[in-house]
Amino acid sequence: MVLRLLLHLALLRLGTTQPSVQGHHFHRPVLAQPSFFDPNSPLEVQEIIQIPNNGSAPLLVDVQVAVLNVFDVDILRYTVSSMLLLRLSWLDTRLAWNGSVYPRHMVTRPWDALWTPGLIIQEALWVDWQEQSPRAQVDQDGHVELQLALTTETNCDFELLHFPRDQSDCTLSFHALSNTAMQLEFQAHVVNEIVSVKREYVVRDLTARVPPQRRVPCFQVTLRLQNTALKTIIALLVPGEALLLADVCGGLLPLQATERTAYKVTLLLGYLVFHSSLVDGLPSSSSCNPLLIYYFVILLLLLFISTMETVLLTGLLARSHLGAKSSLRPAPSGEQQDPGNPGPNPEEVPRGVRGSWRSWAEAADHTFFLVYVTGVVCCQFAFAGFWMWTTCKSDPAPGKAVPHGGQPKM
Repeated sequence: MVLRLLLHLALLRLGTTQPSVQGHHFHRPVLAQPSFFDPNSPLEVQEIIQIPNNGSAPLLVDVQVAVLNVFDVDILRYTVSSMLLLRLSWLDTRLAWNGSVYPRHMVTRPWDALWTPGLIIQEALWVDWQEQSPRAQVDQDGHVELQLALTTETNCDFELLHFPRDQSDCTLSFHALSNTAMQLEFQAHVVNEIVSVKREYVVRDLTARVPPQRRVPCFQVTLRLQNTALKTIIALLVPGEALLLADVCGGLLPLQATERTAYKVTLLLGYLVFHSSLVDGLPSSSSCNPLLIYYFVILLLLLFISTMETVLLTGLLARSHLGAKSSLRPAPSGEQQDPGNPGPNPEEVPRGVRGSWRSWAEAADHTFFLVYVTGVVCCQFAFAGFWMWTTCKSDPAPGKAVPHGGQPKM
């Protein structure tokens, strides 16, 4: 009886000590699928939301920017509206899995379940992301690809000195503010996928680069926009040249014709109305204003000088006519004129005096007409040469005048 009791106790002890020995040599098996497949492991999911560790080198993210459309260029507000598609790809080895155990070549996951670079556009006034919850594609080696479509309105420093034949470079700077330059690095490419060309401004060139000196990871996309100028030439240059030509032709009218003064004044008033609408239609800036503003001011001065010349000579001629008529004194009422000697004709004497004034006024008007036509032609050639050879360097931006905007002020 005692022997059976001791044997039973020995068996119980052996049963309790055997699992502890096996547990001491137990190893956790390697998972055949990535940890983010398991929704019951919040700690591991939280870990893969952090930026992947690439050792001493920063994580390289390849970015391909496809410009789909540039649909609005507003030179008065200095803004450009565009539609872009970003294709981002990088390597995250934490997301790799064994393809022989888990036979899937690619999976899709929500972007907020993985680490993704958070991007902002420095020049953007507003950004509309086309998809609020984009999904990333992950292959079995851990390569991640994410596509982001967006529409944005950005600020652009247009070079409008040669408007309407202007050409400007508009830059979009993408920054990842959640990481440092030691953690993340971009490699950017750009492609033009615009299919429509029926627009005032066309995209002539696209470039992408990574700035050499940067505080945070960033890359820049530059759009070179060129104005086709057809609308501006028809709406601005043709009316201005037509009014100037009409003013030159008005100088061929006789000085004595009363219609000439009315003709000149009508042209001047019409050009004033045209110039007021022109000022509202042309942009202005602190530096490098369009040359057309100065050109149309010169045209206004030419029309003003021509109108003042006509009014001045017509007024002097009218005053000489009135002075000659008043110089004829009428005969006394009590005296009778000799029928054989009627005396001076009141119409003939002023006509002789008036003839000298008329010849002088006509000579002055003819001389002014020749000088005026020569001046108009010279102004056209001078402006053409000024247009071709003049350049203007815009003032530097406040943030670029001094590195990093200067030192903080207390």
